[in-house]
Amino acid sequence: MKVRVFFHDKCFDGACSAALFARFYRERIRDGAEFVFTGLAHRAGALFDESKFDGEENAIVDFKYSTSPKVTWWFDHHQSAFLTPADQEHFEQQPSNYKFFDPDYKSCTKFIATIAQQRFGFDPGPVAEVIEWADMIDGAQFPDARTAVELKEPAMKLAMVIEASRDPLFSARLIPLLVNQPLAKTVAEPFIAELLPPLLERHQKSIGLLKERTESREGTVFFDVSDQDLDGYNKFIPYYLHPESVYSVGLSKSSFRAKVSVGSNPWANTANMVNLAAICERYGGGGHARVGAISFGPEQLDQARAAAREIVEELRASARG
Repeated sequence: MKVRVFFHDKCFDGACSAALFARFYRERIRDGAEFVFTGLAHRAGALFDESKFDGEENAIVDFKYSTSPKVTWWFDHHQSAFLTPADQEHFEQQPSNYKFFDPDYKSCTKFIATIAQQRFGFDPGPVAEVIEWADMIDGAQFPDARTAVELKEPAMKLAMVIEASRDPLFSARLIPLLVNQPLAKTVAEPFIAELLPPLLERHQKSIGLLKERTESREGTVFFDVSDQDLDGYNKFIPYYLHPESVYSVGLSKSSFRAKVSVGSNPWANTANMVNLAAICERYGGGGHARVGAISFGPEQLDQARAAAREIVEELRASARG
């Protein structure tokens, strides 16, 4: 039996969610299934290709909702999980016991683990390490900025490789390992270890570049790296460089999108934080209350830059009261 699992691509939580779902499915639903993993990216326009829902069962994890009748499983924790109010109504009225949503969870991996344990009797104990790190990374629950940026832990190195890899076969090789062996052993696998030296060098260069490009005023950092090949930079670098900041807004560009990333400093003790998902939704994006993003077409860089500047001004105005 073929089960196709769609997941948030270039995302540690997305990969861990896909891995955990597959392990849970084998242990508690049907042993012997063949899993095919397909990454999904937020972009301008349609997010789903109906023809790709070709499994006997199709699952979507850590990504937006699809009304397709071919989708049998769905787990998500993003505040902006629904593209339209009609999609949300469809979810609320559908009779399935295999589709779950809770925006209060920091990571989709932890959400899947909890539902699988409570509803299906799955034992998350053997995969506690990957659940813990997915929750820490996706929920930005690091003890400090150094842990997030200096990348000393195996999970942090894996997250960097996942975000940077452009090999379409990489995720299919990696995902099964995440829930079947320690992360330290996974990061030492030759096909991963050989990628680390150039990526770590690139990471250090990105820290230097952002140090040059960041503009920090009134609690908000802004930077434009759309002229650089830097779509997968570490999102905690702005707070590492500017610990006084509360928010960051970054503009980047890749072959398939211009992206505005909006985040908040996990270590800032600020009351009445602005809901960043609500801001991003106004421009067609979304995310969580503390972090969000907006995708424009690659030819819409000027629109993306204008949106970024508007958001920067809104966040700085919030600091002025």
